[in-house]
Amino acid sequence: MQISNHKNLMRWVLIAASFVIISLILWNTYTFFQIFKDEERVKMQHWAEAQKTLNNADINTDIELPLKIIQNARIPIILTENNVILSTKNIDAEIVKDKVKSDALLAKLKNENDPIVIEYVAGKYQYLYYGDSSLLNKLKYYPIALVLIIVLFGALVYNFYKSTKMATQNKLWAGMAKETAHQIGTPLSSLIGWLEIMKADHVDPTTISEIEKDITRLQTITDRFSKIGSEPILETKDIVQETLDSYDYLQSRFSKQISFSFNAPKNKIYVSLNPALHSWTIENLVKNAIDAMKGKGKLAVVIEDDGKFVKIKVSDTGKGIPKNQFKSVFEPGFTTKKRGWGLGLSLTKRIVEEYHKGKIKVLSSELNKGTTMQVSFVKKA
Repeated sequence: MQISNHKNLMRWVLIAASFVIISLILWNTYTFFQIFKDEERVKMQHWAEAQKTLNNADINTDIELPLKIIQNARIPIILTENNVILSTKNIDAEIVKDKVKSDALLAKLKNENDPIVIEYVAGKYQYLYYGDSSLLNKLKYYPIALVLIIVLFGALVYNFYKSTKMATQNKLWAGMAKETAHQIGTPLSSLIGWLEIMKADHVDPTTISEIEKDITRLQTITDRFSKIGSEPILETKDIVQETLDSYDYLQSRFSKQISFSFNAPKNKIYVSLNPALHSWTIENLVKNAIDAMKGKGKLAVVIEDDGKFVKIKVSDTGKGIPKNQFKSVFEPGFTTKKRGWGLGLSLTKRIVEEYHKGKIKVLSSELNKGTTMQVSFVKKA
């Protein structure tokens, strides 16, 4: 328990440390962005001073430095006076020629940065509008990329944590299932012994036959539980006979208010399956159908040979399933019953699709009229 707590603590420490590191990178990037933005503002102020010097230049003015400052600017610039564009720098010539585009660009630059006012003569002003440099534009979107990385990282951490938790729970349930199978084995062995004594005492053969069926059923259930958490062994079996065996057992143990029917081809149809798990599939489908009918109605099991596939259809005359729940019924925990954990169809789906490489679905359903479930398997050549 202490080791488990230590691992959980370390996991959360690593997660917290990762978030702190990413947050620091984000904050550092924002700081750089502000520094670069302030530096570009200073550069534009120098450019404005250079422009002012050129505007007021006379024959004795040294304009070499102002010209260098103006020529070395790498930032998009628009210089205006009385809302008229006087000059531009680092802006595409096509935009400059098109008044609509140049006005739109000017409006954009006005939103990006506050203008720098140049009073080149007393009472006369020019306005310098500038945009962000390409470097600053790239840096601007970097925090967004980091936020997306944080979100992705958080999703991965959550998925990892959830998967780890589910894996631990699966191991726990598998261990409990195997322990249950082990515990059932002891009284089951005793029951087999008592059955032999009953045979020796010449008890009614019909009674002994029914007890034998129940003991065989208990052995099957024990076999099912012992297989949870491990890869089952598939055998080539006649699916018609395997399904009929489960059907016969269930029919004899449910209320006579259920009208059972079974229809299948007369020939054998071979499929790779695990008999214990296949009987579990049929049992779950039949029990679900009977629950949907509240113990009274018609239940039909039909096997169809569809060339490459064999299909088993279990139909009932129960309350039906809304169309928007056709897929939800196979999710763990989904149930419409007051009691139950909603694991029956989820387990059935896993047995059919993961272990037998088949398919299971709600073939059709109508509210208050009934439902047909269909299981499909690939036939053996």
